[in-house]
Amino acid sequence: MELIIGPRLYSTWSLRPWLVLKRCGAAFTTTEIDIYSAAGQAELERISPSRLVPLLKVDGETIWDSMAISVWCAERYPEAKLWPADAHARWLARSAACEMHGGFMALRTHCGMGPDHTMVGPDRSPLPTGEGLERDIRRLVALFREMRTRFGAGGSYLFGEWSVPDAFFTPVATRFRHFQVNLSDFGDEDGVAQAYCDALLAQPDFLEWSASALR
Repeated sequence: MELIIGPRLYSTWSLRPWLVLKRCGAAFTTTEIDIYSAAGQAELERISPSRLVPLLKVDGETIWDSMAISVWCAERYPEAKLWPADAHARWLARSAACEMHGGFMALRTHCGMGPDHTMVGPDRSPLPTGEGLERDIRRLVALFREMRTRFGAGGSYLFGEWSVPDAFFTPVATRFRHFQVNLSDFGDEDGVAQAYCDALLAQPDFLEWSASALR
């Protein structure tokens, strides 16, 4: 089984299924493609139906899209419990992951991970200004606070135990850290959302990814 990703330092889409596969204990190899080079684009043209990463090659098929790979993992590795057991929590976990998967375009646009936007390390950038950015951050803070308050009693993650939404929100936590976002300015009065982001950034698999990205 092979996971094909973009550069670890920049490709937040690639990070998500990598975290999910690690959580499953899956045996897989990782192939990194420089998607910003002409050679990398030519390789994507050859191997990717969508011309994008990530891709999972398994059992003679190529699964594309980070959500599709995560859904496949939940089916293949039910023992990993990638979605909450409680039905109501599971419904909302799927809603939250899908909202992240398809939304928050202002955050993606104005707080992207480019050559001088490292995921970890001493360098930081001031929070940009841009239409819709404050709305996106406030929505994320509200979402984190609501899910943690309602379903987070069983652990440090969004629905207590680690689940797919945590993989999808880990890149958000890296953006908040890099751009020095003070979440209390966006409705996180008692630090619930910040504590959740801190838990994502301290998760062992993410720390492994970060260490590899900075080599």
